[in-house]
Amino acid sequence: MTQPIRLLLVDDQRLMREGLRTLLELEPDLQIVGEAGDGAEALAAFAQHLPDVVLMDIRMPGMDGVEATQRLCALWPNAKVIILTTFDDDEYVFEGLRAGALGYLLKAVSGEELAAAVRKVAAGGALIDPSVTRKVVAEFARLAAPSRSPTASLSEPLSERERAILKLLAQGLTNREIAQQLFLAEGTVKNYVTTLLQKIGVRDRTQAALRARELNLL
Repeated sequence: MTQPIRLLLVDDQRLMREGLRTLLELEPDLQIVGEAGDGAEALAAFAQHLPDVVLMDIRMPGMDGVEATQRLCALWPNAKVIILTTFDDDEYVFEGLRAGALGYLLKAVSGEELAAAVRKVAAGGALIDPSVTRKVVAEFARLAAPSRSPTASLSEPLSERERAILKLLAQGLTNREIAQQLFLAEGTVKNYVTTLLQKIGVRDRTQAALRARELNLL
């Protein structure tokens, strides 16, 4: 039998944690191994339980979700963090993604969507909702104008094809949608995306889009 995905819930509101636990424990392949009420507790709980995925609230007293995510990813580079937030209310989400989170969810998602997101991240994917990703990238571009040349921090330049794929990735398109746009096999696009992540120096698609904006590659 496949081992369940082990989760750590981090939120300063006990009612929210209880609600998340209730929803997620309905899924036989998900297991809640710990809870924390702020970032400092999250670090201690992660060290104790070493969960597969962390669901991290962004706004908490003391150490917030951004700082907690930064510290988690620094101490445990393979940590998988999903930030939970209310998009329209939370400017910190952009910093959270840059801190190392593999994505984020609106707190209004359904239990089914939340479980699917956890499985995706646990399997090594990034949590990309195309409609939300477009908003994130657009806002990041508005808040942080590029200050470096395109090749300033790249070990090697991107090819024309890689740039084309990066532009579509930044728009929130999936590998399949990119393949259809460029008349490529989906597997080929997947290989290109892997190479892009390595060249740009990030570990997921959302960070790749943000980093590309920062380096003026789009």
